[in-house]
Amino acid sequence: MTRARTAALPTGAPPTLPPPAPPATAPRTTLSAVLPTGLRVLAAHAPAAPLAELRLVIPYARTEPGLAAAQELLAACLGTGSRDRTRQGIADRAADLGAELSTVVTAESLILSVSVLAPGLPGALDLLAELLLRPRYEEGEVALAQRRAAAAPRAPAPRVRLRRAALAHGFGPHPLSSESGGTAPLLDVVSLVPDDLLALHARAVVPGGSSLVVLAGEEPDAVLRLAGERLAPWSGGPSGLTLPSFARSVPRPGAVELTEPGTSEAGWGDAVGGQSLVLTVGPGVPTAEPLHAPFHLAQLLLGGYASARLARQVRDRHGLAYDVSAGLRENGAGSWLEIACAGAPGGAGRIAAEITRCLRDLAEDGPSRAEVDRARAYAAGFTRFALATRAEEASALAGFAAAGLEPDWLDGYRDRLAAVTPEQVAEAAARHLAPDRAVVATYEPGPTTVPAPRGPQAPVPKAVPAHADPHAPAPRAVPAHADPHAPAPTAAPAHTGPHAPAPTPAATSHDQKGAHP
Repeated sequence: MTRARTAALPTGAPPTLPPPAPPATAPRTTLSAVLPTGLRVLAAHAPAAPLAELRLVIPYARTEPGLAAAQELLAACLGTGSRDRTRQGIADRAADLGAELSTVVTAESLILSVSVLAPGLPGALDLLAELLLRPRYEEGEVALAQRRAAAAPRAPAPRVRLRRAALAHGFGPHPLSSESGGTAPLLDVVSLVPDDLLALHARAVVPGGSSLVVLAGEEPDAVLRLAGERLAPWSGGPSGLTLPSFARSVPRPGAVELTEPGTSEAGWGDAVGGQSLVLTVGPGVPTAEPLHAPFHLAQLLLGGYASARLARQVRDRHGLAYDVSAGLRENGAGSWLEIACAGAPGGAGRIAAEITRCLRDLAEDGPSRAEVDRARAYAAGFTRFALATRAEEASALAGFAAAGLEPDWLDGYRDRLAAVTPEQVAEAAARHLAPDRAVVATYEPGPTTVPAPRGPQAPVPKAVPAHADPHAPAPRAVPAHADPHAPAPTAAPAHTGPHAPAPTPAATSHDQKGAHP
């Protein structure tokens, strides 16, 4: 039996790495090898683990507009059939193995995840190889995916449009800031046939440039041999579907304003309910660089948790925003610090002013020792919580492997965090958080006409103003402790890490669990 689930994940969020900090357990024994086909396999030992976790990360960036529709459908249909089995047959085999299969698409990767009972690891690798080597995209499955695509919103949400505008201003033309990085046009999606998907599969679903992580109770050398045997026939690539680097290493500062009219008679007429949005894009320090640790602490105390500076100033003190976060975004294009806030209509100007004030204060005056200590404790504590399960640990290892980092990178991060001084955090804040180095992008929903009452003496419709006086009191929001990466509760707040998907309108996940729809 099969259950397919499509879920909209937060922009840049599905699945993300927790903030770098040490695991609660001793470093694992890991071995890695690059197969002759170009596939990098990382085997991590988890003694006595009842489940084995597999993560296959395939480059899948939308760098070619003509492929966007086929990429969308392939991701929805991969795993629904092979030349040997139907959807039901795959689900039955997964149930026999005690396995669960899922597929997630990010801005730069196609990720196949498998959780399987430990004895079923060889069978799970066989099933994975079957889907990779002998795919079948049945007409019925493709038609079902097309109907779902037709029912889904095609226009990108305001948050996505605002992020694209900010990235385009800061870094120049790039797939992340273009329309081709979003949802494919509906006419292109419905015109595809199974042969189109098979052709894309032959080009894109290839081992060259891909990486496989296996976290299991088997000895790593045995796992490497097993993966090499089962996946040896898989060939091809690299596909070239990788994100190019930004034209600039740091963003060009400036202001971006985005105002669009509403479309709903009942309200503000938007996917975010007519909220004002503010998004800033500033310089970031890549995870692999030595100066990342002090920057990470500066980013955390700025907006990495519920009592950080931005939350206290923008949300709790002034009641301007419902959602406040600051996090490092990092992928093949580059890295940048992103601050995102959502508030009541008409408040974008005031929110932007408060964000600028917080950035300037931290850049000029630096943090207190108590703030640094709180951020340091939070980074270490949350990572232990976020890596509490084998599945989360496997996803983190896959992120490091895809980013080219060593699997033991986390092991020494606690010492690096402990060695950071408040002076180093202040220096990182002065260098990277000054507001005159950031793009500040604002969005206000456009005016929506209120429907007039029926009757001969109906009053003239009134328009809701798109821009309120920036000095007028803003509607007060009820303070809420919002997770910066909500609605993904397992994602670590404020730090997306090297494997975090870059901004995209949505990520799509599909599961094969053995449950009938």
